[in-house]
Amino acid sequence: MASKLVLVTGASSGIGEATAKRYAASGARVLLLARNAQRLDEVADAIRRAGGAATAYKVDLADAGTIAETSARIAREAGTPDILINNAGAGRWRPLAETSAEEALGMIEVPYLAAFNLTRAFLPAMLARRSGAIACITSPASYLIWPNAAAYIAARHALLGFTEALRADVKGTGIDVTLVVLGTVETPYWKHNPGSRERVPAGNPILAPVLSPEEAADAIFRGVEARKRRVVKPAILRALFLLNALSPRLVARQIRRSLPKQQPG
Repeated sequence: MASKLVLVTGASSGIGEATAKRYAASGARVLLLARNAQRLDEVADAIRRAGGAATAYKVDLADAGTIAETSARIAREAGTPDILINNAGAGRWRPLAETSAEEALGMIEVPYLAAFNLTRAFLPAMLARRSGAIACITSPASYLIWPNAAAYIAARHALLGFTEALRADVKGTGIDVTLVVLGTVETPYWKHNPGSRERVPAGNPILAPVLSPEEAADAIFRGVEARKRRVVKPAILRALFLLNALSPRLVARQIRRSLPKQQPG
């Protein structure tokens, strides 16, 4: 990792922050991208105090033009990343009737279009170099369906499709593509998206066991290093995905039964 350049989006908190620190601890130079400049600087300072190398880039990942400008700046100042971690995500779990068009668009812009635009910016140089690794971080919503989260689930399905299609595009070019599926992680996401935690199906593998950001970061790090196509954490989700592929109506019925009786408005 000593010579690797690693770019992490959504690096100002939660999974992104922990992932940036995990790579920095291994000796990589990390580039931190997010909207919150103050938090980015705090994370970068913490990495440098621990002996690592980090540079913060404030960017609105929902803005394609800003992504293009920031990517060009990164290429000039730091070079093309060896590893690109598309981690930034957004979106509340809400019934369709309670979800505005603006909210739905925001969930498509981040994570899907953010991953698309950032990957597109660096992919030509990776292809010319014939090396690189790209990871997209998603949730079980890329594979499972449950009520009261229509826009969120649709956006995660889009990210799944993008990742699989990207892998097909770059096959044989020296670029690895990894999809990382994480269950419930205890991060500021729940605070920033009120009402979402209350809509998580209770007593379901989607919920348990709850991961720490550090556990999630370690799964990302190890999966990318092992050049895996897909990483699933916790492992119990693999069985649930397989069952869903074989009997989607059964899984959907069990998830509906585990939903809270009262949904917040």
